[in-house]
Amino acid sequence: MKVSRRHLFDWSLLFLLWKVLIFCRTDQYHGCHCYALSAVPLPPMTTTAEHLPLARQAMEYFDRSTDPFHAVQTSIDLLKQAGFQELDETSHGAPSSNLILPGGKYFYTRNKSTLVAFAVGEQFTTTGGGGGFKIIGGHTDSPNLRVKPRSKRGAKSAKSIQIGAECYGGGLWHTWFDRDLGLSGRVFVRNNERIEQRLVQIPRAVLRIPNLAIHLQTADERKAFKINQEDHLSPILAMAAQKALTGDVTDDDKETDDDAKPENATSKVDGWTEHQEPLLLQLLATEMNVPLDDIVDFELNLFDIQMSSLGGVHSEFVHSARLDNLASCFLAIRALIDCVGQEEYLQKERDISMVVLYDHEEVGSSSAVGAAGPITKEAVKRISAALNAKDQYVASYDLYESTIRKSFILSSDQAHALHPNYASKHEKNHQPQMNAGMVIKRNSNQRYATNGATGVVIREIARRAGLPPVQEFIVRQDCGCGSTIGPLLSTATGIRAIDLGCPQLSMHSIRETMGVCDLTNGLKLFKAFFVHFRSVDDSLEQ
Repeated sequence: MKVSRRHLFDWSLLFLLWKVLIFCRTDQYHGCHCYALSAVPLPPMTTTAEHLPLARQAMEYFDRSTDPFHAVQTSIDLLKQAGFQELDETSHGAPSSNLILPGGKYFYTRNKSTLVAFAVGEQFTTTGGGGGFKIIGGHTDSPNLRVKPRSKRGAKSAKSIQIGAECYGGGLWHTWFDRDLGLSGRVFVRNNERIEQRLVQIPRAVLRIPNLAIHLQTADERKAFKINQEDHLSPILAMAAQKALTGDVTDDDKETDDDAKPENATSKVDGWTEHQEPLLLQLLATEMNVPLDDIVDFELNLFDIQMSSLGGVHSEFVHSARLDNLASCFLAIRALIDCVGQEEYLQKERDISMVVLYDHEEVGSSSAVGAAGPITKEAVKRISAALNAKDQYVASYDLYESTIRKSFILSSDQAHALHPNYASKHEKNHQPQMNAGMVIKRNSNQRYATNGATGVVIREIARRAGLPPVQEFIVRQDCGCGSTIGPLLSTATGIRAIDLGCPQLSMHSIRETMGVCDLTNGLKLFKAFFVHFRSVDDSLEQ
């Protein structure tokens, strides 16, 4: 039989494809299906498709939550859709027994940047072996650039209008160069004699921090890439020349502040307005459809307008801004909503299921709305007192102490995944992988709140729920260790706590990366915490 060269090529190609199939395998990392090569034949390849619907919901949450105020508002929108009732904590006696009832679902905010949401089990009681609080904590803030209180930059150079910006938290500031930056936050607006707080979000490239061209840098400057945060991180808002702004012909040599003012710029002098960049005020007034003179103050954040995206050949990654710590916020809110939406969950529940999303974690949490502040302790006290008020089962002086003994805080903040290009930066026996499950964070010097008992509780919850084993993280002995809200919450409240989170790369960059499957893993673990904590805790010798 004569075999043509074409047939030989076809048979060679088939043989090659057969070899690829033999050496190809699908690695299943705790529910996440990823592709890899191996010399051992394994079952056929699958995809991450089952995880993508949740990932897309999370990405929408990330994109809407461009600052702490919007993170809280986005969470409120989800809670209201699920039937949660808003409380006004400033009212005398609220939360009160008239408002908080077994089986109820509630939320309230503080400073519009911190959120408390909770659901009361119908079997909750303050007597005998009464219930406690099952709390998941996260934080709404991320490192970013914020507009200074006096936004006018001062002397103009290159006829550019810049605004003053300051660094918030410990960001990787070099990643903010050459990005399309928008503005968001809250603005205080005068409405007659009332001052209202309104949220604003401008997802357009109104600001930019350009890099210095390579030709204008020395070799040492290029190598070091040192940033002077005061001089080099001021974003450009517009060109100063009136001709560039309006088309009017002006004297190019005349460079006064008046050249840069828009036509309807205010001339008000009140100790605040005259120190603001007029174009910035005009932008805000236009976006919010309010008179410029009615703007009395603002808290504005810069953000990268590039939206979240799926990444990797098999869509196994989520690339987004603010994953630290919006991923935890989204999963916590979603877990609470999913659990209380289950038939019979609240009917059989003996505890209070709670989510608290704090502000100011990235700068130490020491504020009225941070984890080191009084908000959690006050929430536990006032809610338990309201539920105890009708019959006064427990003396008020003993109520808080007895309640916290039965309570637990799951402090959720993103964890460091193993970086393939910097593997030596990780402790060799504690190298969390993305798409491989949640990560418990430990530090014997109490930088994290985890101890043996709290670690056992979470691992046992995962086991009883049939979830993947959790991963473990500690830092190398020759590296400094970060911290988060767990130790602060335990100190402020006396409640046991554990620190854990989803593994990610590029923490504190303007754009970060995590695994799509870890969103699924995190949601399942958070829901299992609400469902199984009481039975696991009762089985643990105290």
